Amino acid sequence: MDSLATKFQQIYVNLPLNQRQEVIVVIDNEPLSWNAAKLEIDNDTEKGKQILSILVKLGIIK
Repeated sequence: MDSLATKFQQIYVNLPLNQRQEVIVVIDNEPLSWNAAKLEIDNDTEKGKQILSILVKLGIIK
């Protein structure tokens, strides 16, 4: 797992359970929650890489 994915995991594990259902990014008009983003990132998909890139641009991951 690369360092961005690790940083995402560190943020994710500290989120309250109910907040994990909230939308964090929208890709191709598809809103993705923290939970959906975690699945994509864990599976190292192309969408997961897009999510990490967006989260860096938003300053959520540094």
